[in-house]
Amino acid sequence: SLILTIVQPFPNHNGGQIAFGPDGMLYIGMGDGGGGGDPLGSGQNLSSLLGKLLRIDVESGISPYAVPTNNPFATVANVRPEIWASGLRNPWRFSFDRDTGDLYIADVGQNQFEEINFQPAASPGGENYGWNILEGNHCFQPTACDTSGLAPPILEYDHSSGDRSITGGHIYRGEIFPRMRGNYLFA
Repeated sequence: SLILTIVQPFPNHNGGQIAFGPDGMLYIGMGDGGGGGDPLGSGQNLSSLLGKLLRIDVESGISPYAVPTNNPFATVANVRPEIWASGLRNPWRFSFDRDTGDLYIADVGQNQFEEINFQPAASPGGENYGWNILEGNHCFQPTACDTSGLAPPILEYDHSSGDRSITGGHIYRGEIFPRMRGNYLFA
């Protein structure tokens, strides 16, 4: 049955993945809706589900889903309670480290920088990864670049060797390649 519908204002940047986290909650990566540069300001608008990582409970018995009471905005007025993290452009892929529960989010850049964002397993949620104030660690809108309270990426790369969009991967926890164990692999 249908769980959640989110209207898309443009045909691109619609997100890229859903996955159950180690806590049993369903995480949903939502892009900012597209249009280039986030013209609707979705990444920073906490009343919009666009440009966010959502966290919902689909096993609560409440139809179609429940909002976990420990979501960071579960009781904040005028904020969508499904929001787990904000400030994302197009989180094409994300993954949880199967050993630690840490979360890695690969977020597709706009013009110059691709980024990987990190959320430790112990986080209560609510991280703002900065889009469209920042693109990677760099001001996207130089006239409005207040970075206070923003979670910077743990890695970024630029497009100087050609335009290459990031696709997230996983922390390698296999046994075949011991030197790779604990490394985040992405494309």
